[in-house]
Amino acid sequence: MARNKLSETKLKKLDKAGIYSDGDGLYLRVRSGGSKQWFFIYKRLGKRTEIGLGGYGQGTAPVSLALAREKADAIRERLARGEELAKRHTFADIMEDVIKVKVATSRNGKHQDQWRMTLDKYAAPLHKKAIADITRDDVVETLKPIWTKIPETADRTRMRIAAVIDHAKARGLFTGDNPADWKGGLKELLPARQKLTRGHHEAIDYHHIPTVLASLRAAAGVSARAAEFTCLTAARSGEVRFMKWGEVDLDAALWTIPAERMKAGREHRVPLSARAVEILRARQQMATGDLAFEGEKEGQPISDTAMVKAIRAASGGNGTLHGFRSSFRDWAGDETSHPRDVIETALAHILKDKTEAAYRRKDALEKRRVLMQDWADYCATDGSKQG
Repeated sequence: MARNKLSETKLKKLDKAGIYSDGDGLYLRVRSGGSKQWFFIYKRLGKRTEIGLGGYGQGTAPVSLALAREKADAIRERLARGEELAKRHTFADIMEDVIKVKVATSRNGKHQDQWRMTLDKYAAPLHKKAIADITRDDVVETLKPIWTKIPETADRTRMRIAAVIDHAKARGLFTGDNPADWKGGLKELLPARQKLTRGHHEAIDYHHIPTVLASLRAAAGVSARAAEFTCLTAARSGEVRFMKWGEVDLDAALWTIPAERMKAGREHRVPLSARAVEILRARQQMATGDLAFEGEKEGQPISDTAMVKAIRAASGGNGTLHGFRSSFRDWAGDETSHPRDVIETALAHILKDKTEAAYRRKDALEKRRVLMQDWADYCATDGSKQG
């Protein structure tokens, strides 16, 4: 078979989706979105094997025509010597490892099943691909069919794909930026997903949070202050309502929630933004007991109902306390470059397994301090300018 069928001039002009041969097993795949990837195909004993060689003219390590031919020659030489090419880990291989870790470490059986279902069903186009060769375009093509039809599930699938690739990175099986990270480029290739009601916890679109917080700040009363503080800390309402002064170090701007009051049963440290400290100092001046947000009855916390009423009066909608956590998560994921594990730790989500906690051994307090101050600064921006 003839070789060197392609040229740099021809490559730059290729814009029609398809597969183009350079000869003797070297091919270039052009996607509908315009991205181009090199791959080599060979057959042994009737088995077809495809080896990705990298993207042409894209990413942090683009592979030129000359380099692709060099890589192809190296493969041909090894095959000619009868060598067995090293086994390449596929996405499905790593996915199974991730799921095994989930099953072994998670107490939530339903959560384990959801991981299995979404990755089995919606990430199927990636299963046979070598994990080292997966590109952003591969992820886009995988998500496109479900992105607008089932946006909530699609985004969870994206995050789980990202987790599988992070696992591979931790094992040295993938290098470079994670192609499934939203801020890594997907936000330019997929439409911003519609923010949905999450169960009965309706979330306020984070674009409207500054306006809502401005209304809460203008309102008097414990319920408004407690609701604002809940938003600023991304805490659960019960954690805020039963907060005691003994848990707070205002000089260190730190709130330590004891394990018995946490959903996961583990102590959680919350770095406090300047505005959160300001709220607590004002509350402390009026305190008559141990509770930071005492309700009308002495020794009793402010009620969920009162706080929700304050939110709905400020938003003019059906926002909920728990929805603030969703608003924070969406903002952090869509608008910042803070690492996902830092964001999840801020939400007190336990990062038990190797997938999401490969590089997390502590609670990233100082990184979360920056994150929470960024959130407070965003919440204090001019609401009239938000989309």
